[in-house]
Amino acid sequence: MRTIIPFLFLGSLAWAQVNEPDRLMQAFTDRAMADKVAVVATDERIKMYEVLARYNASDLHYQNLLAGTFIQKMRETMDAGYLDRASKIVDTVLSADAADYEALRLRSLIELERHNFTKVAEYSRELTASSPEDPWNWGTLGDSLMELGQYDKAAEAYQRMVNMRPDLSSYNRASYYRFVSGDAAGAIEVMKRAIDAGSRSSENVAWCYVDLGNMYFKTGKLADAQRAYLSALRAFPGYHPAHAGLGRAYAAQGKVTEAIASYKRAQAAVPLVEYAGALQDLYTLAGQPEEARKQAGMVDMIDKMEQASGLNVNRNLAMAYADRDRKLDRALALVEEELRGRRDIYTYDALAWALYKNKKFEEAGKAKEKALELGTPEPAFYYHAGMIERALGQTGEARRHLEKALALNARFDPRQAPLAEAALKEMAR
Repeated sequence: MRTIIPFLFLGSLAWAQVNEPDRLMQAFTDRAMADKVAVVATDERIKMYEVLARYNASDLHYQNLLAGTFIQKMRETMDAGYLDRASKIVDTVLSADAADYEALRLRSLIELERHNFTKVAEYSRELTASSPEDPWNWGTLGDSLMELGQYDKAAEAYQRMVNMRPDLSSYNRASYYRFVSGDAAGAIEVMKRAIDAGSRSSENVAWCYVDLGNMYFKTGKLADAQRAYLSALRAFPGYHPAHAGLGRAYAAQGKVTEAIASYKRAQAAVPLVEYAGALQDLYTLAGQPEEARKQAGMVDMIDKMEQASGLNVNRNLAMAYADRDRKLDRALALVEEELRGRRDIYTYDALAWALYKNKKFEEAGKAKEKALELGTPEPAFYYHAGMIERALGQTGEARRHLEKALALNARFDPRQAPLAEAALKEMAR
């Protein structure tokens, strides 16, 4: 009977909130029930945990469950307001009990989402010292170390996590590490294991399908990428990264109309700057300059909003400007600020590109070496390196890297890939 209580509860939520809080408390006295509730839609879980947290405020566990569900909702919507709500709850719990273990774990996750990677590493090391048997802490430690560019140490943390609990969460991290370290084929196989392991959270499964699709895309397997993105949408309908992935796949196939439609679906769900940049390029290709200008305006609006909120760290915004030769001083400033707390290869690649666009070729050359040091199969990395080397007069290296970019995926970007081809032709004259 206990296994069906959460589902019965969902069917009469509004009535139960008013009339039978005692029955709700009885249904959830066993904390393992929270695992069974994980299959329920996030909004419904928020409603449940709000009732339980309000009815029994002295039990901090329900506060933590609510905070964790707010974090999940933020992942699904990219609405930072949910993260702020989670943070306030965790702060309240830790004020009541500074040693509350659930809250300490959530604190690491909140700071990870806020990109406070040094702080996450500090918190995670404390938790691995006090609770070394918990794989969660090794995961957040590895995540923070990856972003700090400490790859060997990240690998050790991830291996500890996989050894303790080989599941979707640990496999998907191991896959990311293998891809970054240059093993695309191995990364794809491990990500398939993550998907096969499954999760009670459909968004987590969709996330893995999108990552799988991205790896296929970057290595030129367009049909496989498209299938992975469609699988993500079946797992979690409306998932914006999956719609964006489909947009990339359609654009690579020359299906501009379909690409625009997919990116518009992604943008309607979450207006990320990279979606606006992609749509600007696609509308330009489609001969719709006014729509392209609107998307450029969207990028500028996002920038203004972030500046107004005091946020001056966004490498995706920097790339949106650098790729389209706009506000290049702003692009460089954004990446330089990001580098203060995020020293991974992706930030160095963005730095190299922003420096190149600002005609600081020598500095760009040093930054692109950092981006390439692991042999990550990112077409954009090799494209950027080739263009920088061309500017430095290093023709042989430039040709080799541009050819590598196109060998990985000859249509890695509807705007940049043709520029790579044009540069190669010019150097061949």
